[in-house]
Amino acid sequence: MPMFSTPLSGLNAASNALSVISNNLANINTVGYKEQTASFQDLFYQNIGDTGAGNPIQIGAGSTVGAVTSNFGNGSFDTSGISTDVAITGEGFFVTQKEGALSFSRNGHFTVQSNGELDTQDGKAVMGYPAINGVIDTSQDLSPIVLGQGLISPPLTTSNLQMTSNLDASAAVGTNFSTPMSVYDSLGVSHILTFQFTKSGPGAWNYNATIPAAEVGGTGAPVNVATGALTFDGNGKLTSPTGSVTGIAVAGLADGATDMNVTWNLYDKNNNPLLTQVDSASTTSATFQDGYASGTLLNFNVGSDGVISGTFTNGKTSPIAQITLARFANQQGLQREGDNSYVSSLASGDPVIGTPGDGGRGTLTGGALEQSNVDIATEFSKMIIAQRGFQANAKVVTTFDEITQDTINLRR
Repeated sequence: MPMFSTPLSGLNAASNALSVISNNLANINTVGYKEQTASFQDLFYQNIGDTGAGNPIQIGAGSTVGAVTSNFGNGSFDTSGISTDVAITGEGFFVTQKEGALSFSRNGHFTVQSNGELDTQDGKAVMGYPAINGVIDTSQDLSPIVLGQGLISPPLTTSNLQMTSNLDASAAVGTNFSTPMSVYDSLGVSHILTFQFTKSGPGAWNYNATIPAAEVGGTGAPVNVATGALTFDGNGKLTSPTGSVTGIAVAGLADGATDMNVTWNLYDKNNNPLLTQVDSASTTSATFQDGYASGTLLNFNVGSDGVISGTFTNGKTSPIAQITLARFANQQGLQREGDNSYVSSLASGDPVIGTPGDGGRGTLTGGALEQSNVDIATEFSKMIIAQRGFQANAKVVTTFDEITQDTINLRR
């Protein structure tokens, strides 16, 4: 008598394969989804005897789905231009956390929450290494990445300044020329230092640097912070001082900032004087100082190494954090939990977490999303094959039914 269980196993296997294919097609437009393939294997065999040569005579009991494997190859990229979108090229999974539990994802469609935390769309925190004073230390523990608009770029006190100026060689003795310069204290507050040059003789000028009295807690006339003399040779080249003017002290600032100690660089890095004296109007063509005010975060971008660099209102760019990626010894062993998310298992092994581009991990592309790697033409081809297999096994069931009916009819 025929065994209905054999074609039924084929029907079940083909039905499961169709379920996998339909799931692939259903997720063809999802972000970061990975194609799956059902693999068949045969069931046990029944021994019904041996041949004259001693070879076993076996009849199979059908088939089943032996494995459903995932395709972890890259999908195509969709350039969104949104700074919170990130795509992975190569191996690796974003590390996410919710309620203390780690999970992993290829879905880089992130969002910034009201508290500034970078999260997945289902509310999981994206984990990485935060920057401390603009420096990322990958030896520290992972923590949620924070990108809120309240992030501050700290101020930097001015410690060096310079000006590119010409003093008019034909000016009469006693002629004055002044150049104001903005400098910043330790609180990021701007102050104006005014450098006044007074001609004292042929090739000779005196300088006097002042700051408004109110800015150092005083009243009345500006307060002197530096005085000295400048000497030029017959070619208008500065000969004295021969080096930078150091120790320009600004003390007792009214805003409570730390006292400033500024160096006035009179020469460039090639030791060429920045001050000249030729027969041309006194003028300052360029100024430079190395301090700046504090700034708040304007925008950010993600580099290929996962470093998130922020641009601040003070014009500075500084690292904020670095996104991490996880690798697994056996990606096929990951457990899917929906929402494009995976969790580790005994089969996958523990995650090996590090920075993008290191240890075989892929690199990142900011402002882009990885699309599904499901190919619709391939899925339709597999669907036809699975459908034919289902039809063939269904035909076997009807044939067995006819044979059974004929056997019953033998009793008549």
